[in-house]
Amino acid sequence: MALPIGILLVCGVLYLVAFLIRQRYYYWKRRNVPTIPSPFPLGNFAGLRNKSLAEVSIELYRQMDRRERFYGLSIMLQPTMMITDLDLIKTVLIKDFAYFPDHGVYHNERVDTLSCHLFCVEGAKWKSIRSKLSPTFTSGRMKGMFPILMEVSKNFTQFLRTEVGNAGGEVDMKDCCARMMIDNIGGCAFGIECNSFHDPNSAFRRTGQLVFHSPRHSQLISSLLRLYPVIGRVFGLKVNHDEVIEFFTELVERTVAMRENSSTKRNDLIDMMMELRAATNGAALTMKELMAQAFGFFLAGYETSSSNVTLCLYELALNEELQERARACVQQAIQKHGAITYEALTDMEYLDRCINETLRMYPPLPILPRTSSKAYRIPDSDVIIPPNMKIHIPVYAIQRDERYYPDPDRFDPDRFTPERVAERHFSTFLSFGEGPRICIGQRLGVMQSRIGLATVLANFRVRRGPRTKIPLVYAKDAVTLQSQDGVFLQIEPL
Repeated sequence: MALPIGILLVCGVLYLVAFLIRQRYYYWKRRNVPTIPSPFPLGNFAGLRNKSLAEVSIELYRQMDRRERFYGLSIMLQPTMMITDLDLIKTVLIKDFAYFPDHGVYHNERVDTLSCHLFCVEGAKWKSIRSKLSPTFTSGRMKGMFPILMEVSKNFTQFLRTEVGNAGGEVDMKDCCARMMIDNIGGCAFGIECNSFHDPNSAFRRTGQLVFHSPRHSQLISSLLRLYPVIGRVFGLKVNHDEVIEFFTELVERTVAMRENSSTKRNDLIDMMMELRAATNGAALTMKELMAQAFGFFLAGYETSSSNVTLCLYELALNEELQERARACVQQAIQKHGAITYEALTDMEYLDRCINETLRMYPPLPILPRTSSKAYRIPDSDVIIPPNMKIHIPVYAIQRDERYYPDPDRFDPDRFTPERVAERHFSTFLSFGEGPRICIGQRLGVMQSRIGLATVLANFRVRRGPRTKIPLVYAKDAVTLQSQDGVFLQIEPL
């Protein structure tokens, strides 16, 4: 008698599980929300097993009916919404930000303090830290960091001249720019001379490679943790490699201890955060917060600027007429100001167009994530987004949409003349995000890109070489959008 009852119970449990899975799988269909059929159980993003997030997202975007404003998707049985209507995107990011204040990225302070940087933290904690750190990135602070960046740019120029000689040669520009940005962040954030041009295997550089090129988790596992963070917290899963955690923890602790026993002011990011740590007006940072935010600055300032400079030079190498225009812009500003000065950078208007066009074609984050904090009725519809639902804004796909950017795969910096920018919708360019969650380090990132590009264009001509890959292949599991392999370009001294 006990055996039949046991069998009935097992069958009942299996039926209940199957019913719940079916409810999840047909979540959007039952609510009459447009959707795209997806394979079971990985859902619409199953392609992440062998493709980059940019490629998977644009494939989904191009399957969608352009008359629809949003689509219901499924990721590992978790209903997710992708918003494609530009007005609705603007509403979500700005007007109704209170409903979507968080990125919904997995972090775990208990086992990985560094994972709790500004991009990941949520709610009141994000608001508090953001308000404390905002004064760190004023134009005045940026101007104070400029001499550090210029010193690195001089080393960069000398390094390239040594590498290619008088006759020129082919170099991996991805590697070269990564060294430059590591030295920039080491100097601006930590007051450290990393010397990556002479020591490419330094601990700082190796740590950066682990974070961006060999992350602890694949895209699929990262998606799983983002959708079901309770799994990560129950099992104590870290975001970063142990080596990364140990290196940055020791680095920040040692740097802070040295600064506390010294009267010398470096005016770098650590100094600025130490001032916040000593604040008595309620704005004080804890040591753990300081560590996490220092790591966040490293993340924001290293790979994004490195990729932007690399990919801009790649496009300029393929479009030499545009490269000559960019070089003329740089040379005119240098002639006017006598050198590459902070003021000269603000006079390089065509260079800014090149930077923005590169960000359009290669945004650091192919998808801008958001999470609903409470129930939200989508304007002019009967659809209600429940609390804790993941929202995807397909930045890469929108910025490659021919409706907004004709011939979108062509590099055309003139898309970013003031007149043409004014003609486009606000939501067609979101490489830095927008609204209260806009990238806090945008000024620093752009300044690094300006200096890197101006340095190369003022001293070298860049051409495609024998090993230049056309088109680029994107890295599958990288944290940000970047090339899978080296970006080899022919460099010729002027």
